[in-house]
Amino acid sequence: MLRIDPQKPHTLVYSLCQHEFLGYLIEPHIVQLNPNGEFSLTYQRIFSHTAQEYASILDQDDLKIIKLLDELEQHELIKKMHKKIIRPREFFSKIFDKKLYDYIRPKIDRKLVHVLKLIHQKPLYLMSKEGWPVEERLTIAQEPASVLFHFRRNDEETRYFPTIKFQGMRIDFMYKNAQIISNDPAWMLLEGVLYYFDQDLDGKKLSPFLNKRYISIPRNTEYNYFDRFVRTLIAKHHVYAEGFAIKTYQHEASPILKFVHTADGDAFAQLQFKYGPYVFDAGTEHKVTVRMDYSEAEDLYTFHRVKRSLQWEEKLLQELFELGLCKADPLFNNLSIKTSADTSSPLNAHLLINWINVNHDLLLHKGYHLEQQTENQKRYLLGNTKIDLQINEGNDWFDIHALVRFGAYEIPFIALRDHILHQKREFTLPSGEIALIPEAWFTQFHNLFYFSPSKTQIQLQKHHIGLIDDLSERNMQGLTIERKLQRLHTFEQIREAVLPIHFKGELRSYQKAGYNWFHFLKDYRFGGCLADDMGLGKTVQTLALLQKEQEDFQERGQKPTSLIIMPTSLIYNWQSEAAKFAPHLKILIHTGSNRSKDTRLFEHYDLVITTYGIIRIDEELFQQYYFHYIILDESQNIKNPSSKSFKAVRALKSQHKLILSGTPVENSVSDLWSQMSFLNPGLLGSHAHFLADYVVPIEKKKDEEKARKLQAIIKPFILRRTKDQVAKELPPKSEQIFFCKMSDEQATLYEKVKSEYRNVLLEQAIDELMTKSQIQLLQGLTKLRQLANHPLMIDEAYEGDSGKFENVVHTLENVLSRGHKVLIFSQFVKQLDIFRKYFDQQKIKYAYLDGATRNREDMVNLFRKNQDVKLFLISIKAGGVGLNLIEADYVFILDPWWNPAVEQQAIDRSHRIGQTKNVFIYKFITKDSVEEKILALQQKKKTIANQLITTEESFVKSLSADDIKELLA
Repeated sequence: MLRIDPQKPHTLVYSLCQHEFLGYLIEPHIVQLNPNGEFSLTYQRIFSHTAQEYASILDQDDLKIIKLLDELEQHELIKKMHKKIIRPREFFSKIFDKKLYDYIRPKIDRKLVHVLKLIHQKPLYLMSKEGWPVEERLTIAQEPASVLFHFRRNDEETRYFPTIKFQGMRIDFMYKNAQIISNDPAWMLLEGVLYYFDQDLDGKKLSPFLNKRYISIPRNTEYNYFDRFVRTLIAKHHVYAEGFAIKTYQHEASPILKFVHTADGDAFAQLQFKYGPYVFDAGTEHKVTVRMDYSEAEDLYTFHRVKRSLQWEEKLLQELFELGLCKADPLFNNLSIKTSADTSSPLNAHLLINWINVNHDLLLHKGYHLEQQTENQKRYLLGNTKIDLQINEGNDWFDIHALVRFGAYEIPFIALRDHILHQKREFTLPSGEIALIPEAWFTQFHNLFYFSPSKTQIQLQKHHIGLIDDLSERNMQGLTIERKLQRLHTFEQIREAVLPIHFKGELRSYQKAGYNWFHFLKDYRFGGCLADDMGLGKTVQTLALLQKEQEDFQERGQKPTSLIIMPTSLIYNWQSEAAKFAPHLKILIHTGSNRSKDTRLFEHYDLVITTYGIIRIDEELFQQYYFHYIILDESQNIKNPSSKSFKAVRALKSQHKLILSGTPVENSVSDLWSQMSFLNPGLLGSHAHFLADYVVPIEKKKDEEKARKLQAIIKPFILRRTKDQVAKELPPKSEQIFFCKMSDEQATLYEKVKSEYRNVLLEQAIDELMTKSQIQLLQGLTKLRQLANHPLMIDEAYEGDSGKFENVVHTLENVLSRGHKVLIFSQFVKQLDIFRKYFDQQKIKYAYLDGATRNREDMVNLFRKNQDVKLFLISIKAGGVGLNLIEADYVFILDPWWNPAVEQQAIDRSHRIGQTKNVFIYKFITKDSVEEKILALQQKKKTIANQLITTEESFVKSLSADDIKELLA
């Protein structure tokens, strides 16, 4: 209830009051004014929630002050000290004590001082004992006062007292009823004026003198008093002394970085600052540090007052932090190396020594004195560590000569061989000092020693050119390499190879570069991996190479036979591509139960195509033949070195080797070892070494240097181009057909159903078939199309495989592993359901859309905006039109539509205005099925399809009798 009438004159005042238990506080009050403008006896405490009633007399500062003072109201303060609800009287009489006072009063002081600074010229009054808020007008001093502490020492005692000056005049405050209203920092009320001070003064240093002239310190206690109290007082405040000396210094300072290695194994660094003869630890907050000396002979105390540049000290400390140091403990100023793991000696010592050595020249340049403190016999060398390398090229190897400089010592690098191979950081110098081998050397030079068989010299085989290139990239001193071999690293300089005469088609520029790279590898007898992104034509580049080899050997009257091993699902693609681009190649498909077991048959063919499964079965047969090229397609199939497939292909013999894979690393870095070992045996050392030295550091420890080192080794033998890199070489849209072979169970069921429909339909007269039985014909064709995709679509009890399903999943894994987004279209919802169940089992996220989907927009947004959702399953009827899905750059068409125009509409969900990436369309066609015949009919009926056909029924109506016979043949 308001006691103040806001319609009558009133004003806001701030009242300094003294709480019985909490000490001085400030309260805001509204006071009603008499008609003559004087204060009446009617007043009311104001809070933030009642301030709006008096908005006309309040400004923004008032609102801010009132909100701060709300927090100083006794109920709010009690909440901070006592969680349960309690009446103030009960709290202060039963619970409040000195401990709680000491806890809450510093918080009150800080807020009180904040309020006083905001009040400034606003009306401030002293509250009467009865609670009237305007007993006496107070003013706040316009500038700070200063305090001078006086000490007078004689033969009996030392007297100590302060004097206060304000605006150059001394203020007499003793015995004047002065009050300290805030201790930290000090504010003093004297004769209606609130004084504050120019130094960070604690009010407790003034309180004793409000009613006392001085404090006496007896001789028998003065030493401790001087050391504990006077010394710190001199550091912070103005002091005048009689009977002892105060000397002030301002020296030119220099930094000291001290390495400390204690007997108990601890190791850390200390930053110190030397000011003249005085050394101070970093981290102090005092601008002035005071040291005390006492001369017993002269009975004289001398205080040495050293001024320090804290801003300069802090700048140096921050520079050390930026260089990699951090505080080892928040309570102390010991420095350590930033690391996520707990470190202890000797690791912590090694990290620090290595850091000092790496930054040695920089620290000296910045003026640091480097010191070492050890409490045991081990003493580390502090200084630069450098290595000079010179590489000479032999016929089949590289000789490496290297010299290491530890400070002033020169050591042959070969002397560090065992240390580098076994991760031993400490190397004892002739002086007995311990030189620390830089951490980076264990990754940088480990392979030089590991791949060098000699213990007396460093020698590498030429297929380790990547290691030499790596050293060259680091600008190692004195490095010389044969110019021809440098081209392997700078592949753009590889010479142009002549294209084959009988190759049908034209290689794009990046494909021609891959073809040239194949020839370069052949010239130097290196194996290589073509790892181009899917859809960039790895097959075409390989066929061009094989066609050229066939022509070159034919000129010499010879016939080289090459071998390509691939997954079963790719055989028909290779057959189709070879027939299209290299029809002169004579090809043997070595598959099936009736395949020949006589290697003499191979001699009559340019190319033998087989599968990984057949290689495992016919391992002994293939081992008898020496091939010209052995090429592995989808080479990640041999990624497991303990697999039968790897063991089988590793035992094969050939003059040259190539592997093709869009994803040579499918799941783990370990996938590389078997593929690289097939290409260039010994390139990556033993499998155990590769796991320990690369796989674990890279995958478990995220070791970027190890990853870079591995990349340097394999880089010359892997050629990878992505769609983004060769975008200018590609048309905006690229289509590719994947022919899929039915599984045996699937093919048997398909033939059974096809025979049933053929017998029923073709027994009818053609005229009757074209008119009365169109629905029956459409049903039969639909059922065959479903069987060609997956028999589960018509038989839920089917337990066999589907060739197309396996092919789609395999291709999809490759695409997803590269981070692409994919649209998967089918006109069969049942087919989409099969994939949904598979994705759910594999915990692969996807969006889904068919005619029954209600939250269509949510599904579209899920795919477009969620980076974790890479797949969108869409039925043609629901998603063939009206969607903008340019986030996808791959479109999978699971089944061919009668109408190519409908198919094109689906493709255009991704390939439309706004798309910035090349779009790759993959069509999956089951070999020897109605789908393959539909594909042929699409071309035949292209004009009709483009102009007239909009439904499946209308396409069926457009079929002739011969078309129907062909479909059911």
